[in-house]
This record gives sequence, structure tokens and C-alpha cells, in this order.
Amino acid sequence: MIEATGLTKRLGGRTVVSDVSFRCEPGTVTGFLGPNGAGKTTTMRMLVGLSDPEAGGSAVLGRHYRELENPGKRVGVLLDASAQHPGRRGREALAVSAQMMGVPAERVDELLGVVGLDKSAARKRVRQYSLGMRQRLGLAHALLGDPEVLILDEPANGLDPEGIRWMRGLLRDFADRGGTVLLSSHLLLEVEAVADRLLIIGQGRIVADGSREELLSGAGVLVRATDAEELAAALQASDLEFQEVDGSFLVDAEAEAVGAAALRGAVILTHLGPSEGAGLEQLFFDLTEVPA
Repeated sequence: MIEATGLTKRLGGRTVVSDVSFRCEPGTVTGFLGPNGAGKTTTMRMLVGLSDPEAGGSAVLGRHYRELENPGKRVGVLLDASAQHPGRRGREALAVSAQMMGVPAERVDELLGVVGLDKSAARKRVRQYSLGMRQRLGLAHALLGDPEVLILDEPANGLDPEGIRWMRGLLRDFADRGGTVLLSSHLLLEVEAVADRLLIIGQGRIVADGSREELLSGAGVLVRATDAEELAAALQASDLEFQEVDGSFLVDAEAEAVGAAALRGAVILTHLGPSEGAGLEQLFFDLTEVPA
């Protein structure tokens, strides 16, 4: 369980997080989405006690993070994969953390296998790691204490497509076993496939919070035609509001109305259906757009 209530933070005289409130339930993955600089990392730093809010508060597992006894065994945190001792070998870095947390030594090799760092990689010094390897080691640190909660900031940075797919499976399994996951990203598609709920932040404020279906409720339909210009003209003639999305049109109307407009304009349609991913992507851009 993760709770934030009215979190507000100012840096350099500017409010970077403003009245942020949300709740992440056990058994779910919450995707924390927003463009770079929207306030995701600052919010997460406040959740784990690395930064104090000007107003509001937060709780993890019912208590402030700093009040948790041996917090690494309750909450796994990965905020910066590069913030690891560059001179230590991968296995050594994980073993030191295990010793500090009171975790059995055999857990180290188990987790190195879980995150896909073989014996050769485990012997290398962290400075020799690619960003993707550091992300895997960071995830191993987060999982080391067998926690109930994971708080991860941009964990897919540097991972190849296979690695991203692996990470999604790992997080899905963690949540399905009752864990709570808060996963931040500035890339919608990165978390859409695994998240149960989406939390969108723009300019330091929460602008949307809900399941994919809830956020897309009333988002309209996606339509394509053999001639995009003719389709646009037909939609305009029927007074239907629409936006162009990669050669298609996202229309704020029911499918029947769009089909009727195309028929009146003698336009041949190649696709007409729910907005799905295109609608969510457009919603994301609309909600997080910085005014000119």
C-alpha cells in the first residue's frame, strides 16, 4: 500500500509538485506517467524520505518510510540505476547490501539469476556495466529483501526490447502475488501493457488517475480511409470534432455517426473502431501539454 496526500514541493523558488494525492493498492501495478520534468522523480523521492515536502504527507505500508524498521526488507526502491559504487563488482555490491539488511547470502546468487546477470557479469565491476546491466543490478537490490512494495523510477531505461518484456513479466508476477508496484516512466507504451492503473502527472499536478478503460471512457473512435483528405472533409461537413493521429483520425463521436459521415461523403473506410492505444496516447499528450 502506498498513499500520498497533498504532496507539495518547491525547488529554486518554483513549485515542482503541487497537491499530489493518490493511492496504490496491493496486488496492482500503477504506472506513474508524465513527460520529463513533470514531477515524477521528486514525488518518488518524497515517498521514500529522500526529500521533505513543503506540504502534505505520504505513507508506505501504513507508516512514513523513515519509520519502517529495516525498510529494505519491506520496500524495494530503484530511483537511479547509476547510483551504485562503480568500483565494486556486481556480486560484491549486492552482497554488501544483503549483509547490511540481514539477508541470507544465498539470496544474492538467486537474485543475480533472476535478473539475468550471469557469473561473468557478476564478476565485472559496476563501472564496466552498460545502463541496462545497471538497471538489472538495481532491480536485484530492490528485490533483495523480498519486499511487499516496489517503487521504481524509469527502470526500463537502457533495457533492450527483450529486457523490457522480461521486466514487465517480473513486475506482473510480483503484483499477482500480492505486491504493490509504483512504476514511473515518460513513455506511455513502456508501462501500458503491465499497469492496472495509470497515474498521469503534468506540470507537477495529477491530471488523470484511473484504469485504462476509465481514462478512455468517451474517448471516441479511430478511423482511417483510402483518402485522408476526403475523410477530413466528410467529418468537417458533419460537424464532428477530430484530431489527426499518424494518418488516422481520432473522432469524438460514436462509430455510427462517423460511419454515416463517411457514407454521405462517399469515403471508403479502411478502419473504424475503438480508439484504444491511439486514444490513450492522445489523452496523454493532451493532458500533459505545456501551454505555449
